[in-house]
Amino acid sequence: MPQIGTIFHSLWIPFFCFCVAPNAMLGGAAGSEQHIPLSMVKLWASAFGGEIKSIAAKYSGSQLLQKKYKEFEKDVTIEEIDGLQLVKKLAKDMEEMFHKKSEAVRRLVEAAEDAHLKHAFDADLQYEYFNAVLINERDEDGNFLELGKEFLLLPNDHFNNLPVNVSLSDVQVPTNVYNKDPEIVNGIYWSEALNKVFVDNFDRDPSLIWQYFGSAKGFFRQYPGIKWEPDENGVIAFDCRNRKWYIQAATSPKDVVILVDVSGSMKGLRLTIAKQTVSSILDTLGDDDFFNIIAYNEEIQYVEPCLNGTLVQADRNNKEHFREHLDKLYAKGIGMLDIALNEAFDLLSEFNHSGEGSVCSQAIMLIADGAVDTYDNIFAKYNWPDRKVRMFTYLIGREAAFADNMKWMACANKGFFTQISTLADVQENVMAYLHVLSRPKVIDQEHDVVWTEAYVDSTRSKGVLLGVVGTDVPVKELMKAIPKYKLGIHGYAFAITNNGYILTHPELRPLYEEGKKRRKPNYSSVDLSEVEWEDRDDVLRNAMVNRKTEKFSMEVKKTVDKGVRNLTGKKGGILYSDGSVRRRQMFPVFEYFQKRVLVMTNDYYYTDIKGTPFSLGVVLSRGHGKYFFRGNVTIEEGLHDLEHPDVSLADEWSYCNTDLHPEHRHLTQLEAIKIYLTGKDPLLQCDKELIQEVLFDAVVSAPLEAYWTSLALNKSENSDKGVEVAFLGTRTGLSRINLFVGAEQLTNQDFLTSEDRESIFNADHFPLWYRRAAEQIPGSFVYSIPFSTGSENKSNVVTASTAIQLLDDRKSPVVAAVGIQMKLEFFQRKFWIASRQCASLDGKCPISCDDEEINCYLIDNNGFILVSEDYGQTGNFFGEVEGAVMNKLLNMGSFKRITLYDYQAVCRTTKESSDSAHSLLDPYRAIFTAIKWMMTELILFLVEFNLCNWWNSGHSVKAQRLKQVLEPCDTEYPAFVSERTIKETTGTVACDDCFKSFVIQQIPSSNLFMVVVDNVCSCSSVTPITMAPIEIRYNESLKCERLKSQKIRRRPEACHGFHPEENARECGGAFSINPRATVVLLGLVMIYVSR
Repeated sequence: MPQIGTIFHSLWIPFFCFCVAPNAMLGGAAGSEQHIPLSMVKLWASAFGGEIKSIAAKYSGSQLLQKKYKEFEKDVTIEEIDGLQLVKKLAKDMEEMFHKKSEAVRRLVEAAEDAHLKHAFDADLQYEYFNAVLINERDEDGNFLELGKEFLLLPNDHFNNLPVNVSLSDVQVPTNVYNKDPEIVNGIYWSEALNKVFVDNFDRDPSLIWQYFGSAKGFFRQYPGIKWEPDENGVIAFDCRNRKWYIQAATSPKDVVILVDVSGSMKGLRLTIAKQTVSSILDTLGDDDFFNIIAYNEEIQYVEPCLNGTLVQADRNNKEHFREHLDKLYAKGIGMLDIALNEAFDLLSEFNHSGEGSVCSQAIMLIADGAVDTYDNIFAKYNWPDRKVRMFTYLIGREAAFADNMKWMACANKGFFTQISTLADVQENVMAYLHVLSRPKVIDQEHDVVWTEAYVDSTRSKGVLLGVVGTDVPVKELMKAIPKYKLGIHGYAFAITNNGYILTHPELRPLYEEGKKRRKPNYSSVDLSEVEWEDRDDVLRNAMVNRKTEKFSMEVKKTVDKGVRNLTGKKGGILYSDGSVRRRQMFPVFEYFQKRVLVMTNDYYYTDIKGTPFSLGVVLSRGHGKYFFRGNVTIEEGLHDLEHPDVSLADEWSYCNTDLHPEHRHLTQLEAIKIYLTGKDPLLQCDKELIQEVLFDAVVSAPLEAYWTSLALNKSENSDKGVEVAFLGTRTGLSRINLFVGAEQLTNQDFLTSEDRESIFNADHFPLWYRRAAEQIPGSFVYSIPFSTGSENKSNVVTASTAIQLLDDRKSPVVAAVGIQMKLEFFQRKFWIASRQCASLDGKCPISCDDEEINCYLIDNNGFILVSEDYGQTGNFFGEVEGAVMNKLLNMGSFKRITLYDYQAVCRTTKESSDSAHSLLDPYRAIFTAIKWMMTELILFLVEFNLCNWWNSGHSVKAQRLKQVLEPCDTEYPAFVSERTIKETTGTVACDDCFKSFVIQQIPSSNLFMVVVDNVCSCSSVTPITMAPIEIRYNESLKCERLKSQKIRRRPEACHGFHPEENARECGGAFSINPRATVVLLGLVMIYVSR
């Protein structure tokens, strides 16, 4: 029965046509309209729907499978999943797993402590160790290089098939550290004792991956041994001491105020060095730290004026924001350090009393080219006698005239003094403060366990950090504990940190693609609210950060398909925070452009993982997603049907734990299940409950194999040669596949393989065709075209799938989904044949899709074109082709627009580059700057500042260059979905000089619609409706509010800010720490003191 809108238009169109002309086929003149009979379109839709469903049902075997599950209905029990009990059990399992990893690290700590205490330092020690960079390298004569002895490496699938040595570790030494330095050689020598423990740990827990010891001297011992290769620039810049896990291990949370001297004497190279020093300090701050930067001369100037009088969390976004503002600093005037010190102490005091910061360590970092006084009156007022605020001073430049005052301030306030003369010195000297902040951890006898685990020296009075030991815990190890089969089709598990950042979540996208996959700069600090963005008030996030055990529900809009799409040249736009949109501005984006959407209600269950800073959440979707059923068959029946060659299981699901024993690692999950069921290996641990359901699904679905084989044998005799593959997936991850053509003849070679992860069961998701089928009306098929992700042939197939339910009600779980994949050409041919039919007795059709006056389309429920007379439009959004008609469908309610947000987008932006903001890492620029600085110093000495304004490059900006960079951004974009209750609609669109009529008719038992549109009236003046994302830009006031608003976080439980036994006399010198990146997902840190 047509809706109200349909009735209105059905009545109005004939009346209008009668007024204009008696001929319904009239068209072409201004004001004319093409009449499209609804009855004809309905006939075509019915004919095509019946034909294509018949083919899909026949070759998928859906009716046979539904019948077989019905036959077993009496042997099935349905249970409602208790989400809170489930998440508590998972959290307990993860707690035990984390504890097991921490025990491995404890054994390393004890071994390192014992080995170091037994070792006597020998300045003349000669020791040939395995250098990870030099191993297996030979000189021109074929001899092994020094420190490059032969080191056996074999590929190991447990370590991503990398060539490793599981018997020995090897050592990497930073490029700027002499690899035969006595300190290095002695440290490497005594730490050889860790090899035994590395191997023992791996034997005890074969699920362990990398284990390591990072020395405070700079060397990095890694097990298993592996050869290190230079990066694309021929450099190995890694230094373990500047890794986040090392710094977190060494220090406690801290509040830091950085004071930067911008007086006239800091002009030229000195200011450049100062800026780089600030940037390096920012690198050492982590998510549990807070900071602000104040520049001073005669007056103080907050680098970010918006943040006067407060500190902000040292997350990546905030640090990058401050780095941008550093470029705006320039030197002038006289330095009044007393004003700056007063401001810094007041700021730290007020912020500490607010309770919003670290509430642990506090420090002032002073970066200046000198100090005319010791300012002991200020320290006496604010900091003595407790000295709760440490003072770290960095003297910029070669002069030593004011060094004594700078050093005195550091020593009198439990800090450290260092002098930085060149850009090359910055990284070396900045890191010294970390060793000072590590002293209380060394001296305290609390055995804190935090993530990254610290190993420290036993010299209590000095508090010297010896190194850090740890192990990596890959996210996939966490996922193995999650029973995906109990979470339902759309369910998932996720975990967050104490700061609300995502540890694991199926919607976390750490990579972007531009030619090859690259890591996003902010991938490790994606907040939960940026993924579960429908929770506008952060109810879910805050409860999890506060480690609550509760339930929360909300309606969500989940995109179900993803594809990397290059939007270069697309007209997107920029949405400004005042609501205005400038759409004609061009900005290309390389990003996961998500297209189809499902609207559902999710229930969230969450609790904390004890012994860690993490909280765990489990999501169950309302309806069939909250129910689980148990079947019952004998082991003998199940084993027999598992032997069928078309059976496979989800590779990323954990049916059996094949990591516990080395002899099991080569087993597939299916092989492991067979061994477990036959009882041949009592050491093999498997999920008995899951395997019982696998057996049930194997038995029930077994008849499909014979059914498909019969079809394949008879297929040559019928006309359905376009069907290429049939497939089945069940709620237990069991799959069956049948090819109706040879594997080499498949149009889409990637389908149902690991190359197309959206089409298979993986750790996060059920297959896309399964998820979409589950939301269709029972008995109907969902049809789709895979969007191209690089292979041109992917768009030349149509996938059809349908869900199999056990019972005929909403509470019945979806037990399986079946489907077929067919050639697009075959599918389209069926459509065109159906569209030529008519009910006329004389066979003369009044209208046909062959007529030039009309355009016929087949679109899906999200508005994407599957069939068009213009083949190039296949896969496009209908609104891009027929914007006027799509807009009318939206206004009439046949389709609705859903606004989605992406807070993990990457946008390509154009930035200005000039001499006023040059790269600090350009060696030619650095040399040129150094020469200018020396000449400036000479001129200033001779003419007492008369030429400084002319010489200083900080005031002169040369021709600017445009440079394109990729950076994180926020975007919004539309998705569209049809209104299920509207089966058919007719309408007319008023254009500039004509009227455009159309008819839309649902294809029975499908997610498809036939749309027939008048082609005489072009409506070319109507703007197409696109799905291009719009970048959200925030005005300055809103940016400021966002910076000031601190999301709720939970502080780490341990704090080692001070210790009365600290040796504050060691307050001058330098240590070396350099940055580099490697993947460490989770680590452990432990504090110990020798007995």
